[in-house]
Amino acid sequence: MDTEGRHDAPHTASRPPAGADRPDPAAPHPAPPPTPPPVAAPVAPVAVPPPPAAPPALPVPPPAKPATPPGAPEPPLLGWLRAPRPAAPPGVWTYGHRPRAAEQPDRVPARQLISGAVISFLCGWLLWSLLWNGYLGPYWIWPVSVLAPDAWIAGETPGDRIAFAIASQLYYALWIGGIAVVFGRIGRWPELGRRFLMPLVRRARDRVPAAEPAPAEDPAQWPELRAHGAPDAADRLAAEARTGRMNDVDVARIGRAWHSVRAGRHSLASFTDTVLRNGAAACAHPSGRRDLARRTAHHDLLAHQVRIGTAADHPRNPYQHRGAGCALEPGLLGTSLLAVGPSGSGKTTRLVRPVVESMCLQSLAGRCAVVAVGPAGADLGPDDAFDRVVRIGRPGPEHDLDLYGGTTDPDEAAGILAEALVGDLAEQLPGGDSRRAATALAQLLGPFRGAHDRFPSVPELRELLDGAPEAVAALRTALESAGALTLVRELDARTRQSARTGDVGVLLADRIALLDRPAFAAFFDPEGGTRQVSLRELDRPLRIRIELPERGHAEASRMLARLVLAQFTESAVARTDRSLFACLVLDEAAHTITAEALRGLQRLRSANAGAVLTLRSLDDVPDALRSALLGAVGCRMAFAGVTTWDGARFAEVWGKEWVETRDVTDRQIIAVGAGMKAFHLFRHLITGKAATAKAVTVRTVERERWSASDLANSVPAGHAVLSVTSVRGEHAPPVLVDLRP
Repeated sequence: MDTEGRHDAPHTASRPPAGADRPDPAAPHPAPPPTPPPVAAPVAPVAVPPPPAAPPALPVPPPAKPATPPGAPEPPLLGWLRAPRPAAPPGVWTYGHRPRAAEQPDRVPARQLISGAVISFLCGWLLWSLLWNGYLGPYWIWPVSVLAPDAWIAGETPGDRIAFAIASQLYYALWIGGIAVVFGRIGRWPELGRRFLMPLVRRARDRVPAAEPAPAEDPAQWPELRAHGAPDAADRLAAEARTGRMNDVDVARIGRAWHSVRAGRHSLASFTDTVLRNGAAACAHPSGRRDLARRTAHHDLLAHQVRIGTAADHPRNPYQHRGAGCALEPGLLGTSLLAVGPSGSGKTTRLVRPVVESMCLQSLAGRCAVVAVGPAGADLGPDDAFDRVVRIGRPGPEHDLDLYGGTTDPDEAAGILAEALVGDLAEQLPGGDSRRAATALAQLLGPFRGAHDRFPSVPELRELLDGAPEAVAALRTALESAGALTLVRELDARTRQSARTGDVGVLLADRIALLDRPAFAAFFDPEGGTRQVSLRELDRPLRIRIELPERGHAEASRMLARLVLAQFTESAVARTDRSLFACLVLDEAAHTITAEALRGLQRLRSANAGAVLTLRSLDDVPDALRSALLGAVGCRMAFAGVTTWDGARFAEVWGKEWVETRDVTDRQIIAVGAGMKAFHLFRHLITGKAATAKAVTVRTVERERWSASDLANSVPAGHAVLSVTSVRGEHAPPVLVDLRP
C-alpha cells in the first residue's frame, strides 16, 4: 500500500450493540438450508445451556464461508487481519510495510535518465530504419538466405511461402530484440521502468480486490483453532468477524486467551464453551469494556505496535528506514525509554499519549498492566480509559494510593518509603545512600505493625519520627501488652538514635511533613480498604492513572513520583506471573532519578516490564547519574530544541559510524599552444568561468551519528531523533522521526 499502512486499525464501539448475540440485521444473511436432504446450515449460534448429566449436542455452527450476496461490502476488520506484516528492523511499523534495500542504490537524476532513454531509443530506431531500408547493404539478411531451404525461398507452394515469411519475421524479431537489449542497457530502460512504471502498476494492483485466501491460511477463519480441536469456536468467531460484531481488541484478547489454553493454563472445553456463548465478547476484560471510546493514534494490536511518526527522508537516516513508519511495542519498551525535550516539543501529545493509549488497549486485550503518572491536567487520556484514577490532593477522592506499596514486610516498606523521602538527598546522607533512612523507618514501621496489625498513617508516622513522647510511650505500652519484646528493643534503639546529633530521623520527619497537609488529609489511609490502589496488582490487566499535585505542592509531587517509581520497580520484579507486560509511564520525571532507581530500571528488562520517562533536560538529573541513565535505558529519544549540553550526552551514547566522503577539487587547466589558448578564451567569454578539471577524492572516515550541534540546531520542529533496542538485543541506529500527524 502506498500509504505505508497509515490507516488506523478498524474497530467498533467499545460495547457490543443491542442484540449482539443475534445475527446483525444489517449484515448479509446466509440462505436457509433446504429440508431434504439435511445438511449443515448457517444457523445463528445460540447459548449453550449448563451441561446436565448427559451433555446435549452443541448447536450446529455456521459454515466457514457462507454465501455472501454479490457486491456486499467486506468488513474492514477482515482486511486488517489479512494485511501483510513483513519482518522489519526494530521500531518499524510493520502493517503494510514494504522493505527497502539496506543501501541506497546509485540513482541517476530523473531528467538525465529520461533524456538518455529517449536518445538511446531514437538511436536504436535509426539503426533499424537504416537496416530495413537497405542503406547498410543486404548483408544483414544473408543468414536467412543461407539457412532457409531453397523451396522456401522459391515459394513454389503457399506452404513454402508461409514458412519463409515466418522464418523471416523471426529473424527480424531477433534483430529488433538485440537492438532493444543493447540500446536499452545504454539508455537504462530497466531503471526507468522500475522508477516510474512499477509504482503505477503497484497502485493499480492495490486497487484490485485481492483473492480471498484459503481457509487454512486465512487469519479471519482462525486456522489455529481449527487445527487444534476448536472448529466450533473458530466458526463462531469467523461469523462474528464477517458480520462486523468483532473489533481488533476482541481479536487480540481472544488470541491471548487461546495462547493460555495452548500453554495449559486453561482447558480447551471451557474456552470453547465461553466463545460459543459470548462470541466476540468472550474472555472480556474485568471492566467489561472491549474498546476505548476514542483513539488518537494508529494501533496494530496483532503486532502490538503503536505508530508515533514517520522516518524522515534525511541523509542521516539509514536508507532502509526512510519513509517507513516508526512504532513502539512492548518488546522495545521492555528496555525502557527516555525522552528529553523542552516544554512544547511534543513529549506528552506525540509520545506519552499514544503509548498510554496503546498500553490501555493491550490491557483490554489482557496483555498488559499500565500505570500512567503525570501532573494534574496532563493529557494522558480520558477517565473512562482507565480502571482507577487517583487524583492526589483533590477533594472527594474515589481512589487512594497505598503509601507502602501493598507490602506487609516492614523492611521492604521502609526501603521503598526511604527512597521516596530522601532518595534525591542520598549523597548528603551518612554513607552516601538511603540505607540509614531505611533502617530508621524500619525501626518504627515494624513495631507499629506488630502492635496495630497495620502501618501508620502519615500523621502517626510524623509523630514517631519527631519523637513525640506520647506517641512513643503509647506504642511501647501496646507492644509490652502484646509481649513483643523484640519489637520493644527496636523501638528503644530508635529512641536512642534520635537523641544523637545529625540523626536521619529529623530529615525524614521534615520530608514526611510535606504529605501531612490538609490537601492530603483524605489520602494515604492504611485502612482505606478497596479505595487503596496498590502496585502489587501488576499481575492483572489493570489500567491506573495517578495525577500528582504539581501546582502548589511541587516538592511533594516529586516525592510521590519517586514513591511510585520505587513501588513499580519493586512490584514488577516481585511478580510470580510475568506473562503480562507491566509498563510505567512517568510524564515529567525530574528529580526522580536516583542511584537506586537506576538499579531498579535495569532489573525491569528481565521481568517483562519497562518504563517510559520524560525530562525537560538532563540537568534535572544529578550530574553523576546522567551517563548512567542513558546507559540504563535501551530506547532514547531527543526532541527538537534540546541544548548542546544534552545533545553531547546523546551523541556520546550513540557513538560513531564509518561513512564515505567525497572531496572535489577544481584545478585550472593550463593551455598549451595558441589554439588551446584561443579555445579557453572563447569558453571563458561564453561561460564566464575559467577552464578547470575536477579531482574527486573518496575517503572512509569515522563520524558521529548525530553530533551535539546537529541535535541542537538541525532537528526541525515536530521531529525527534529516536534509537531503539529490543529485549532480544536487536537495535536500530538513531533515526530522525517526523512526529506530526
